Amino acid sequence: MKHIIWDWNGTLFHDIDAVVGATNEVFRPYGVAAFDADGFRAAYTRPIWVAYERILGRALEEGEWERLDQAFHDHYHRLMISCALAEDALHCLSTWSERGRTQSLLSMWAHERLVVKAAELGIERYFSRIDGLSNGAPGGGKAEHMVAHIESLAVNPAEVLVIGDSLDDAHAAQHVGAKAVLYTGGMTSRADLSASGLPVVETLSEAFDHAR
Repeated sequence: MKHIIWDWNGTLFHDIDAVVGATNEVFRPYGVAAFDADGFRAAYTRPIWVAYERILGRALEEGEWERLDQAFHDHYHRLMISCALAEDALHCLSTWSERGRTQSLLSMWAHERLVVKAAELGIERYFSRIDGLSNGAPGGGKAEHMVAHIESLAVNPAEVLVIGDSLDDAHAAQHVGAKAVLYTGGMTSRADLSASGLPVVETLSEAFDHAR
């Protein structure tokens, strides 16, 4: 592999506690019992509004998705302050860079916040490009954003490894013809990741080994 495309939330950025905490805050007024990480992973899917319908056991009403999504992000942005990079993220980023290979960051998190957070954590220098969500509906799929990201990089997708924590990352990689490795530290259960037929790893270092 010549290039790695990293996912952010649940992959490089270990924020599962903030995600679960924010989700619990959102659904507390509905009388939904609090999730632990495994319970959340069992309910999680993309697009996110489908996960919310799964949690509520009904279709969302008109305008309800927008209210829930805003509430989630309000809580998440408060709780994420205590989150950090995944344990071996910095080692992987620096090692790949030292080998003269390129890497980029593609996330469905808000672009402005993503750029600021990467700079705050001192890792922006490792990426040839950082792309977050700057337009389009939040909570949707990643495939079309992956197309634009690959085109902007001018890389051969066959020489790209996507490392992410969700089936959406897998679908986005397959959509452009890239390889993918799925990481269990994020929002998707190991069972769901394994069902994809793609390599599933417990650490980013293991994922990184697939690029080498």
